[in-house]
Amino acid sequence: MTKVKYFALLGLAALMTACGGQEASGPDSGGGAAPSEENAQPVIGVVPKGRAQQFWLVVKSGAEAAGEALGAEIIWQGPAKETEVAKQINIINDMINRNVDAIVMAACDENALVPTIQKAVDAGIPVITIDSGVKSDLPLSFVATDNIAGAKAGAALLAELIGGAGEVAQVTIIPGAATSEMRQEGFEAGIADYPDIKIVGTQHSNSDVAKAMDVTRDMLTANPDLKGIFGASEAGVIGAAQALKAAGKAGEVKLVGFDASDEQVNLLKEGAVDGLVVQSPFRMGYDGVSAALDAIAGKEVPKRIDTGVTLVTPENVDSPEVQELLNPV
Repeated sequence: MTKVKYFALLGLAALMTACGGQEASGPDSGGGAAPSEENAQPVIGVVPKGRAQQFWLVVKSGAEAAGEALGAEIIWQGPAKETEVAKQINIINDMINRNVDAIVMAACDENALVPTIQKAVDAGIPVITIDSGVKSDLPLSFVATDNIAGAKAGAALLAELIGGAGEVAQVTIIPGAATSEMRQEGFEAGIADYPDIKIVGTQHSNSDVAKAMDVTRDMLTANPDLKGIFGASEAGVIGAAQALKAAGKAGEVKLVGFDASDEQVNLLKEGAVDGLVVQSPFRMGYDGVSAALDAIAGKEVPKRIDTGVTLVTPENVDSPEVQELLNPV
Protein backbone atom coordinates (compact mmCIF):
# COMPACT_ATOMS: atom_id res chain seq x y z
CA MET A 1 0.00 0.00 0.00
CA THR A 2 1.40 3.45 -0.86
CA LYS A 3 1.74 6.04 1.83
CA VAL A 4 -0.86 8.24 0.10
CA LYS A 5 -3.42 5.41 0.01
CA TYR A 6 -2.63 4.44 3.62
CA PHE A 7 -3.24 7.88 5.03
CA ALA A 8 -6.30 8.33 2.83
CA LEU A 9 -7.70 5.30 4.63
CA LEU A 10 -6.85 6.90 7.95
CA GLY A 11 -8.98 9.86 6.91
CA LEU A 12 -11.80 7.49 5.95
CA ALA A 13 -11.62 5.86 9.39
CA ALA A 14 -11.73 9.27 11.06
CA LEU A 15 -14.78 10.25 9.03
CA MET A 16 -16.52 7.02 10.01
CA THR A 17 -15.79 7.67 13.67
CA ALA A 18 -17.15 11.21 13.42
CA CYS A 19 -20.34 9.97 11.79
CA GLY A 20 -20.86 7.30 14.44
CA GLY A 21 -20.33 3.66 13.47
CA GLN A 22 -22.89 1.02 14.39
CA GLU A 23 -21.88 -1.29 17.20
CA ALA A 24 -23.37 -4.61 18.24
CA SER A 25 -24.82 -4.82 21.72
CA GLY A 26 -22.98 -6.53 24.58
CA PRO A 27 -19.85 -5.69 26.57
CA ASP A 28 -17.44 -7.58 24.30
CA SER A 29 -18.85 -6.87 20.87
CA GLY A 30 -17.61 -4.49 18.23
CA GLY A 31 -20.19 -4.73 15.46
CA GLY A 32 -20.98 -7.25 12.80
CA ALA A 33 -23.18 -10.29 12.42
CA ALA A 34 -22.90 -13.92 11.46
CA PRO A 35 -22.87 -14.68 7.71
CA SER A 36 -26.27 -14.92 6.05
CA GLU A 37 -27.72 -15.22 2.57
CA GLU A 38 -28.56 -11.50 2.65
CA ASN A 39 -25.00 -10.56 3.61
CA ALA A 40 -22.65 -11.08 0.69
CA GLN A 41 -19.62 -9.59 2.42
CA PRO A 42 -17.22 -11.98 4.15
CA VAL A 43 -17.46 -11.84 7.95
CA ILE A 44 -14.20 -11.68 9.88
CA GLY A 45 -13.96 -12.20 13.62
CA VAL A 46 -11.25 -10.03 15.16
CA VAL A 47 -10.26 -11.14 18.67
CA PRO A 48 -7.81 -8.96 20.65
CA LYS A 49 -5.98 -10.08 23.79
CA GLY A 50 -7.86 -7.49 25.82
CA ARG A 51 -9.94 -4.34 25.63
CA ALA A 52 -8.60 -2.27 28.53
CA GLN A 53 -5.69 -0.53 26.81
CA GLN A 54 -5.65 2.17 24.15
CA PHE A 55 -3.43 -0.04 21.97
CA TRP A 56 -6.35 -2.38 21.25
CA LEU A 57 -8.70 0.48 20.41
CA VAL A 58 -6.28 1.55 17.67
CA VAL A 59 -6.07 -2.07 16.42
CA LYS A 60 -9.88 -2.02 16.26
CA SER A 61 -9.82 1.20 14.22
CA GLY A 62 -7.42 -0.37 11.74
CA ALA A 63 -9.50 -3.54 11.40
CA GLU A 64 -12.70 -1.57 10.86
CA ALA A 65 -11.02 0.75 8.33
CA ALA A 66 -9.88 -2.32 6.37
CA GLY A 67 -13.38 -3.76 6.53
CA GLU A 68 -14.83 -0.56 5.06
CA ALA A 69 -12.17 -0.14 2.41
CA LEU A 70 -11.88 -3.78 1.31
CA GLY A 71 -15.44 -4.99 1.77
CA ALA A 72 -15.74 -7.09 4.92
CA GLU A 73 -17.94 -7.15 7.99
CA ILE A 74 -15.94 -7.06 11.23
CA ILE A 75 -16.99 -8.72 14.48
CA TRP A 76 -14.77 -7.25 17.23
CA GLN A 77 -14.91 -9.29 20.44
CA GLY A 78 -12.31 -9.98 23.10
CA PRO A 79 -11.76 -10.55 26.81
CA ALA A 80 -11.63 -7.54 29.08
CA LYS A 81 -8.17 -8.46 30.38
CA GLU A 82 -5.18 -10.04 28.68
CA THR A 83 -4.97 -12.67 31.42
CA GLU A 84 -8.42 -14.10 30.61
CA VAL A 85 -7.20 -16.99 28.49
CA ALA A 86 -10.25 -19.20 29.02
CA LYS A 87 -12.59 -16.37 28.04
CA GLN A 88 -10.64 -15.76 24.84
CA ILE A 89 -10.90 -19.46 23.99
CA ASN A 90 -14.68 -19.31 24.51
CA ILE A 91 -14.95 -16.25 22.27
CA ILE A 92 -13.05 -17.94 19.44
CA ASN A 93 -15.13 -21.10 19.84
CA ASP A 94 -18.21 -18.91 19.46
CA MET A 95 -16.73 -17.42 16.27
CA ILE A 96 -16.22 -20.95 14.92
CA ASN A 97 -19.79 -21.93 15.80
CA ARG A 98 -21.08 -18.82 14.02
CA ASN A 99 -19.13 -19.95 10.95
CA VAL A 100 -17.27 -16.70 10.35
CA ASP A 101 -15.23 -16.61 7.15
CA ALA A 102 -11.89 -15.93 8.89
CA ILE A 103 -10.47 -15.17 12.33
CA VAL A 104 -7.87 -12.51 13.13
CA MET A 105 -6.58 -12.88 16.69
CA ALA A 106 -3.91 -11.90 19.19
CA ALA A 107 -3.28 -14.88 21.45
CA CYS A 108 -3.41 -14.41 25.23
CA ASP A 109 -1.23 -17.53 25.58
CA GLU A 110 1.10 -18.94 22.93
CA ASN A 111 0.36 -22.55 23.89
CA ALA A 112 -3.19 -22.62 25.25
CA LEU A 113 -4.76 -21.21 22.07
CA VAL A 114 -3.26 -23.80 19.70
CA PRO A 115 -6.04 -26.44 20.10
CA THR A 116 -8.69 -23.79 19.47
CA ILE A 117 -6.90 -22.63 16.33
CA GLN A 118 -6.74 -26.26 15.22
CA LYS A 119 -10.52 -26.44 15.66
CA ALA A 120 -10.96 -23.36 13.46
CA VAL A 121 -8.68 -24.74 10.76
CA ASP A 122 -10.50 -28.09 10.86
CA ALA A 123 -13.73 -26.15 10.26
CA GLY A 124 -12.20 -24.53 7.17
CA ILE A 125 -11.76 -21.12 8.79
CA PRO A 126 -8.40 -19.45 8.04
CA VAL A 127 -6.66 -17.90 11.06
CA ILE A 128 -4.36 -14.87 11.04
CA THR A 129 -2.50 -13.95 14.24
CA ILE A 130 -1.64 -10.34 15.05
CA ASP A 131 0.60 -8.79 17.74
CA SER A 132 0.96 -11.98 19.80
CA GLY A 133 1.28 -15.33 18.05
CA VAL A 134 1.28 -18.99 19.01
CA LYS A 135 3.76 -21.86 18.94
CA SER A 136 2.25 -23.43 15.84
CA ASP A 137 2.35 -23.16 12.06
CA LEU A 138 -1.45 -23.35 11.86
CA PRO A 139 -2.01 -19.58 11.42
CA LEU A 140 -1.50 -18.56 7.80
CA SER A 141 0.27 -15.35 8.77
CA PHE A 142 1.63 -13.48 11.78
CA VAL A 143 1.15 -9.70 11.52
CA ALA A 144 3.15 -7.96 14.22
CA THR A 145 6.07 -5.96 15.40
CA ASP A 146 9.43 -7.72 15.43
CA ASN A 147 9.29 -7.74 19.22
CA ILE A 148 12.82 -9.03 19.69
CA ALA A 149 14.31 -6.33 17.46
CA GLY A 150 12.13 -3.66 19.06
CA ALA A 151 13.19 -4.66 22.57
CA LYS A 152 16.84 -4.69 21.49
CA ALA A 153 16.41 -1.14 20.22
CA GLY A 154 14.86 -0.19 23.55
CA ALA A 155 17.77 -1.79 25.41
CA ALA A 156 20.28 0.16 23.31
CA LEU A 157 18.47 3.44 24.03
CA LEU A 158 18.34 2.69 27.76
CA ALA A 159 22.04 1.78 27.76
CA GLU A 160 22.86 5.09 26.07
CA LEU A 161 20.77 7.03 28.58
CA ILE A 162 22.59 5.52 31.58
CA GLY A 163 26.05 5.89 30.08
CA GLY A 164 26.61 2.20 29.30
CA ALA A 165 27.03 1.07 32.91
CA GLY A 166 24.96 0.32 36.00
CA GLU A 167 22.02 -1.74 37.23
CA VAL A 168 18.75 -2.02 35.30
CA ALA A 169 15.47 -3.89 35.74
CA GLN A 170 12.56 -4.89 33.53
CA VAL A 171 8.79 -5.01 33.95
CA THR A 172 7.59 -7.69 31.55
CA ILE A 173 3.98 -8.55 30.63
CA ILE A 174 2.42 -11.98 31.23
CA PRO A 175 4.17 -15.36 31.63
CA GLY A 176 3.44 -17.56 28.62
CA ALA A 177 2.38 -14.73 26.30
CA ALA A 178 4.51 -14.77 23.15
CA THR A 179 4.86 -10.99 23.05
CA SER A 180 6.10 -10.92 26.64
CA GLU A 181 8.60 -13.72 26.08
CA MET A 182 10.02 -12.13 22.91
CA ARG A 183 10.37 -8.67 24.44
CA GLN A 184 12.15 -10.11 27.44
CA GLU A 185 14.43 -12.09 25.14
CA GLY A 186 15.17 -9.04 23.03
CA PHE A 187 15.86 -6.77 25.99
CA GLU A 188 18.20 -9.27 27.61
CA ALA A 189 20.02 -9.87 24.31
CA GLY A 190 20.38 -6.12 23.82
CA ILE A 191 21.74 -5.52 27.32
CA ALA A 192 24.21 -8.40 26.83
CA ASP A 193 26.05 -6.10 24.39
CA TYR A 194 26.96 -3.89 27.36
CA PRO A 195 29.18 -5.83 29.80
CA ASP A 196 29.04 -3.05 32.40
CA ILE A 197 25.24 -3.19 32.67
CA LYS A 198 23.59 -5.78 34.92
CA ILE A 199 19.92 -6.78 34.98
CA VAL A 200 19.07 -7.03 38.68
CA GLY A 201 15.30 -7.51 38.54
CA THR A 202 12.58 -8.98 36.31
CA GLN A 203 8.92 -8.77 37.30
CA HIS A 204 5.62 -9.32 35.44
CA SER A 205 2.90 -6.66 35.35
CA ASN A 206 0.08 -8.92 34.07
CA SER A 207 -0.86 -5.89 31.92
CA ASP A 208 -2.08 -4.15 35.07
CA VAL A 209 -0.88 -0.63 35.92
CA ALA A 210 -1.32 -1.09 39.69
CA LYS A 211 0.69 -4.31 39.69
CA ALA A 212 3.40 -2.71 37.54
CA MET A 213 3.62 0.13 40.04
CA ASP A 214 3.89 -2.31 42.95
CA VAL A 215 6.63 -4.45 41.42
CA THR A 216 8.59 -1.38 40.35
CA ARG A 217 8.41 0.01 43.87
CA ASP A 218 9.70 -3.31 45.20
CA MET A 219 12.59 -3.36 42.74
CA LEU A 220 13.53 0.22 43.64
CA THR A 221 13.62 -0.74 47.33
CA ALA A 222 15.67 -3.86 46.69
CA ASN A 223 18.08 -2.07 44.33
CA PRO A 224 18.78 1.48 45.56
CA ASP A 225 21.44 2.00 42.88
CA LEU A 226 19.06 1.20 40.00
CA LYS A 227 19.78 3.37 36.97
CA GLY A 228 17.23 2.25 34.43
CA ILE A 229 13.98 0.35 33.83
CA PHE A 230 12.53 -1.24 30.71
CA GLY A 231 8.74 -1.52 30.56
CA ALA A 232 7.56 -4.12 28.05
CA SER A 233 4.00 -2.79 27.68
CA GLU A 234 1.71 0.19 28.12
CA ALA A 235 0.77 -0.89 31.65
CA GLY A 236 4.38 -1.62 32.52
CA VAL A 237 5.55 1.82 31.43
CA ILE A 238 2.74 3.73 33.14
CA GLY A 239 3.01 1.75 36.38
CA ALA A 240 6.80 2.12 36.48
CA ALA A 241 6.53 5.85 35.80
CA GLN A 242 4.04 6.27 38.64
CA ALA A 243 6.34 4.39 41.02
CA LEU A 244 9.31 6.54 40.00
CA LYS A 245 7.30 9.72 40.51
CA ALA A 246 6.13 8.55 43.93
CA ALA A 247 9.73 7.77 44.92
CA GLY A 248 11.00 11.11 43.65
CA LYS A 249 13.18 9.35 41.07
CA ALA A 250 11.45 10.29 37.81
CA GLY A 251 14.14 11.45 35.39
CA GLU A 252 16.87 10.15 37.70
CA VAL A 253 16.11 6.49 36.97
CA LYS A 254 15.75 6.30 33.20
CA LEU A 255 12.63 4.60 31.83
CA VAL A 256 12.21 3.20 28.32
CA GLY A 257 9.36 0.99 27.18
CA PHE A 258 6.89 -0.20 24.56
CA ASP A 259 3.76 1.49 23.18
CA ALA A 260 2.46 5.04 23.06
CA SER A 261 -0.91 5.66 24.67
CA ASP A 262 -1.88 9.27 25.34
CA GLU A 263 -0.84 8.86 28.97
CA GLN A 264 2.55 7.43 27.98
CA VAL A 265 3.19 10.31 25.58
CA ASN A 266 2.25 12.82 28.30
CA LEU A 267 4.66 11.09 30.70
CA LEU A 268 7.36 11.32 28.02
CA LYS A 269 6.78 15.03 27.57
CA GLU A 270 6.89 15.70 31.31
CA GLY A 271 10.14 13.76 31.76
CA ALA A 272 8.93 10.70 33.67
CA VAL A 273 9.53 8.50 30.61
CA ASP A 274 12.69 8.83 28.51
CA GLY A 275 11.88 6.81 25.40
CA LEU A 276 9.14 4.73 23.78
CA VAL A 277 9.36 1.84 21.33
CA VAL A 278 6.27 2.66 19.27
CA GLN A 279 4.44 0.04 17.24
CA SER A 280 1.76 0.52 14.58
CA PRO A 281 -1.40 -1.05 16.02
CA PHE A 282 -3.51 0.53 13.26
CA ARG A 283 -1.46 -1.38 10.68
CA MET A 284 -1.80 -4.59 12.68
CA GLY A 285 -5.58 -4.34 12.53
CA TYR A 286 -5.64 -3.23 8.91
CA ASP A 287 -3.06 -5.69 7.58
CA GLY A 288 -4.55 -8.54 9.63
CA VAL A 289 -7.96 -8.08 7.99
CA SER A 290 -6.34 -7.60 4.57
CA ALA A 291 -4.43 -10.89 4.96
CA ALA A 292 -7.62 -12.65 6.08
CA LEU A 293 -9.44 -11.46 2.96
CA ASP A 294 -6.58 -12.67 0.77
CA ALA A 295 -6.79 -16.07 2.47
CA ILE A 296 -10.56 -16.23 1.90
CA ALA A 297 -9.96 -15.45 -1.78
CA GLY A 298 -7.42 -18.24 -2.04
CA LYS A 299 -4.47 -15.90 -2.52
CA GLU A 300 -1.03 -16.60 -1.07
CA VAL A 301 -0.49 -14.84 2.25
CA PRO A 302 2.99 -13.93 3.57
CA LYS A 303 3.84 -16.03 6.60
CA ARG A 304 5.25 -12.97 8.40
CA ILE A 305 4.21 -9.32 8.04
CA ASP A 306 6.40 -6.93 10.03
CA THR A 307 4.55 -3.74 10.98
CA GLY A 308 7.72 -2.01 12.22
CA VAL A 309 8.73 0.09 15.24
CA THR A 310 9.86 3.68 15.79
CA LEU A 311 11.90 5.00 18.72
CA VAL A 312 10.17 8.08 20.12
CA THR A 313 12.02 10.45 22.45
CA PRO A 314 11.39 13.95 23.78
CA GLU A 315 13.51 15.22 20.87
CA ASN A 316 11.35 13.79 18.06
CA VAL A 317 7.90 13.36 19.63
CA ASP A 318 6.49 16.50 17.99
CA SER A 319 7.87 15.77 14.52
CA PRO A 320 5.27 15.33 11.74
CA GLU A 321 6.34 11.73 11.12
CA VAL A 322 5.91 10.72 14.75
CA GLN A 323 2.65 12.61 15.11
CA GLU A 324 1.23 10.71 12.12
CA LEU A 325 2.18 7.47 13.86
CA LEU A 326 0.78 8.51 17.26
CA ASN A 327 -2.49 9.86 15.87
CA PRO A 328 -3.56 7.58 13.00
CA VAL A 329 -7.30 8.30 13.32
